[in-house]
Order: sequence, then C-alpha cells, then structure tokens
Amino acid sequence: MIEIKHKITGAVLLRIDADSCEGIKLESSKLRGANLVGANLAGANLGNSDLRDADLRRANLRGARLHTTALGGADLAEADLTEANLTNAMLIGTNLIDAKMRGAILRYSQVTGAIFCNADLSGADLSMADVRANFRGADLREADLRGANLSGANLSGANLEGANLTGANLTSARIVGAKLNRSVSAAGKRAAAPRPPRSAAKRPWWRVWG
Repeated sequence: MIEIKHKITGAVLLRIDADSCEGIKLESSKLRGANLVGANLAGANLGNSDLRDADLRRANLRGARLHTTALGGADLAEADLTEANLTNAMLIGTNLIDAKMRGAILRYSQVTGAIFCNADLSGADLSMADVRANFRGADLREADLRGANLSGANLSGANLEGANLTGANLTSARIVGAKLNRSVSAAGKRAAAPRPPRSAAKRPWWRVWG
C-alpha cells in the first residue's frame, strides 16, 4: 500500500494498492500539494490531474503522461521528464531548474513564469506553447519552438543550436549570450555560424594601415 500525503499537513491525499507507482494509472487524480519528492512515476499516467504546488523534486517521470495536467507552482527541480508528454499542460510559475526534459512534448502548454534555468530541453517539442519563461542557461538544441510565444522570455546563455523558431514571437526576449548556430529564425531563415575574425596579418595593407 502506497500513501501519497500532503507536503505540509501530512494528510493522505491518495492510497494506492500497489508496491510501486511506476507505470501506474492515476489519471484525473487530485494531488494538489502532494509530497512526491524522489518518487518513481516513470511511465505513469497522470493526465488531467491536479498537481498544483506539488513537491516533485528529483522525481522520475520519464515517459510519463502529463497531458492537460495542472502543475502550476509545483517544484520539479532536478526531476527527470525525459520524453514525458506534457501536451496542453499548465506549468505557470513551475520550478524546473536543472530538470531533464530531453525529447519532452509540451505542445500548446502554458508555462508563463516557469523557471527552466539550466534544464535539458534538447529535442523537446514546445511548438505553439506559451513559453514566456526563464530559460537562462537551458539546453534547447534541436528544440521545436514553431509558433511559440517567447515574448519577454529570458534566453540568456541558452543553447538554441539547431532549434526551429519559425513563426515564434520573440518580442522583447533576452538572448544575450544565447547560441543560435544552425537555428531557424522566426522568419524561417537558418542562422549561419559566426565567421571568425580576420587577423590583421591577413588583411590587405590598406585595411591594416588605413
């Protein structure tokens, strides 16, 4: 028997007649404020569930189904969400610092105010998502950001090499120090790798002395 308790009150939110939560079906569960620190929920179905304010730090959610799940205010720092399905999920104000989200699907998700600092989102699908969030230092290589709303987002120091930004809204987004090699711009144009500066020794004499 597994008991999932509230992180503050200790009240039992859900009892599960099982030895493990791996691959378990918990669709439409009411788990607001749950203590799930380090929980093994790999492959679990938590679609359409209420996980607002839940503590999921270091939880294993690899391949989990979290479509249309409410995760606003939840703490997912260092959680493993590799290839998890978060389509149309609500992650407003969610903490995802250092989270592993390689290949995760976040299409149409709402992640305004979420913190993805240093998270691994390489190959993730964030197309058509509202991602006005903090991606400072995040790995977004080969990510699909087509049609995403990144207005005002913090992409400072993020790695966007090979990312597809076609149709994305980058109004007022901060991209200082971001890597954009081979990425496709909002206008659908691929960014070229920066050309190395020419040394003075290789410049024509009239440019060296002029």
